[in-house]
Amino acid sequence: MKNLAFITLGISMAMVSCQNNTDETKNQKLGAEAIRIHDEIMPQISTFDKTTVKIDSILANLAEIKSAKADLDTAAARIELTNLQDSIEAATDNMMTWMKDYDAASTDDAYQQKELDKITAMQKQFESVANQINKSLTPFNQ
Repeated sequence: MKNLAFITLGISMAMVSCQNNTDETKNQKLGAEAIRIHDEIMPQISTFDKTTVKIDSILANLAEIKSAKADLDTAAARIELTNLQDSIEAATDNMMTWMKDYDAASTDDAYQQKELDKITAMQKQFESVANQINKSLTPFNQ
C-alpha cells in the first residue's frame, strides 16, 4: 500500500513538473515572439527621429518651398505635417513606455499574451506611421 502511495505521489509530481515545463515553454514562446516583434520595429525609431527633423525643416521653410511649388497648399501641408509629427511621437512614446513596463521574466501566460497583443498592435501602428511618412513627404522629396 505504501508503495502504491509513493508511486501515485511520484506520478503526480511528474505530471505537475511536466505541466510547469509546458507553461514555461508557452511563456517563453510568447515572450520570444514579443521580443522578436520589438526587435523588428525598434530600429524604425531612428528613422522616425530623422523624419521629425526633416518635417521641422520643411515647416520652417514652407514659404520658400511654396515659391518653388506654386500649387502647394501650405495651410493643408502644415496640418498634414503636424499630424504626422504627432503620429510619430505617439508611436515612439508607445514603444518607450512598453519597453519600460515590459517584464520579460514574468511567467504569467495572461500577462505575456497581453504584452504580445500590445506589441503586435504597436507593429501595426509603426506600419501605419511609415505609410503616412511616405505619403506625406513624397511632395517634398524632389
